[in-house]
Amino acid sequence: VPTRIEFIDVAGLVKGASKGEGLGNKFLSHIRTVDATMHVVRCFHSEDVAHVTGDVDPLRDIDIIKTELIFSDIDTLERAKGKLSKLAGFGEKAARAKITVLEKCTDFLYGGDTLLNMDLHEDEKIFLKEFGLLALKPVLYCANVDEGRRFSDEIKELEDFARKEGTELLIIQGKLEEEISEMSPEEKKEYLVEMGVGGSGLNRLIKSSYRMLGLITFYTAATQLQAWTVKFGTSAVKAAGKIHTDFERGFIRAEVFGYRDLVAAGSEHHVREGGELRSEGKEYIVKDGDIIRFLFNV
Repeated sequence: VPTRIEFIDVAGLVKGASKGEGLGNKFLSHIRTVDATMHVVRCFHSEDVAHVTGDVDPLRDIDIIKTELIFSDIDTLERAKGKLSKLAGFGEKAARAKITVLEKCTDFLYGGDTLLNMDLHEDEKIFLKEFGLLALKPVLYCANVDEGRRFSDEIKELEDFARKEGTELLIIQGKLEEEISEMSPEEKKEYLVEMGVGGSGLNRLIKSSYRMLGLITFYTAATQLQAWTVKFGTSAVKAAGKIHTDFERGFIRAEVFGYRDLVAAGSEHHVREGGELRSEGKEYIVKDGDIIRFLFNV
C-alpha cells in the first residue's frame, strides 16, 4: 500500500488577485490550508498557447504571484490586528503581545519579502500558523520548458533565483510528460533514457516535494507492505504511533532493516541470516527506506 501526497491544482493567479481580480480571494482561500505551494512557471514559447500578459517572462510572473501573496497576507494580518486591538483595549496583555508580533510581520511584508525569510521565534511561528499565511509556506518552483531549452540562460536565471530563495527549481517538459503518460512503464523508462531525462517529471516532483517538506517514508510488512510518511527526525516510538496509538503506548522495541538490505539479500530471511536486522529502542531516528516491525505490549 503506497503512501500518499496530495497536490491541489488551482486556477492561475493574476495581478490584482489580492484585491479580487480574476478568481481573487476564492483562489487564495484554496491554498491557505496547504503545507506548501508549487509555482509552475511558463518557460515554453508557443503561439498556440496565449499568455495572460502577452509575452513569456518567468521572473516577472514569479514576482506577480509573490506580490499578490504578500498583499493577501498583509490584509489577513491587518484584520487580525483589528480584532486583537479590541481585546487589548480591555487590558488583555496577551492581546497586546500578539499585536506586536503582527505589526512586526506586517512591516516585514511591506518590505517586499515573504515571512519565510524573517527571523521568527518558534512560539511566534506557532501563533502565526492559525492565520494560514501564504508567505509562510515553503515554495517549490517548477519550470515548464520547451524541448532543448533545459540549459538556456532563462533557466539559469531561474535556478539562481530559486537558490537565493532557499528552494529549488524543478525543470519539466510538459509536452513530454503528456506523451509518456500513455506509455507502459517499460516504454516510459526506455524513452526517458533516450531523451536523457532523469526520471519522469511526476516522480521528480514527488521527491522534490518530500525534500521541501522534510518528509521520509518507512515501511511495515505484516500481511502486505505498507508505506508510511513521517517528518525527518521522527523517533521510532513516534513512528509507531503513526500506525496506531497502542503501538506507541506499549512500545518495546523495533526490528529494523533497510530496503537496500532487502534488495541486496533477496528476502527478509536472507536479511536475518546476514545479520542486517537490527533491534532499536524508542529514541532511534527512523531513516528513509527503513522497513520496521514494531514490538509492543498493552
